[in-house]
Amino acid sequence: MESGTVLFEITKPPASEREHSEKKEVDPNAGRFVRYQFTPAFLRLRQVGATVEFTVGDKPISDFRMIERHYFRDQLLKSFDFQFGFCIPTSKNTCEHIYEFPQLSEDLIQEMILHPYETQSDSFYFVDNKLVMHNKADYSYSGGP
Repeated sequence: MESGTVLFEITKPPASEREHSEKKEVDPNAGRFVRYQFTPAFLRLRQVGATVEFTVGDKPISDFRMIERHYFRDQLLKSFDFQFGFCIPTSKNTCEHIYEFPQLSEDLIQEMILHPYETQSDSFYFVDNKLVMHNKADYSYSGGP
């Protein structure tokens, strides 16, 4: 956050590419899993900002909320709870989440570096307290310089 460095970016393909791929059978769960690769330095960051852009369909959405939980093996590292609130129909929305990272021990950091993809997260999206989507991700911290 302090340096303004972009660590990663995930975008949807342009509409023309999506229209072409929609002619094929599409797995309804496709895109619900992301694999991240970071350097070990990522584990020593204190704070990361994430800008999320999303569009809303024809109906208004009230009480939109995301709960995200990060684990290493079976140990909960941190749980985040973001409230989006009300979203008007057919709107394009942008919001920034600020992730305050927990301080990790050097032993735990080394274990996470040595065991790529054993750090995982679950993101749960709710509308009016009903689960509407669940995304999963895993992480490697053994990449690049």
